[in-house]
Amino acid sequence: MSADLSPEAKNEIADAIFNRQKIHAIKLYREATGQGLKEAKDFIETLTEELQEKSPEKFTVGTEKAGCGSAVFFLISGGGVLSWWFV
Repeated sequence: MSADLSPEAKNEIADAIFNRQKIHAIKLYREATGQGLKEAKDFIETLTEELQEKSPEKFTVGTEKAGCGSAVFFLISGGGVLSWWFV
């Protein structure tokens, strides 16, 4: 990481990257360094690649995107079909 970042800023940026919050990581980097948007974006993209090589296991957590919304949809649609079937 960049030498002009505090250890706290480095950790916060890395956490944002691990949590797939790229825009937040760019914002944090810009606030900490005063760099422009392009420079920050390039830095975060490079850092993301480095972190994925060093700690790929930290990027596998939370990759499943099916959430409660999908389950609720299928329960409601299934209930509707069953109620129609038995009427």
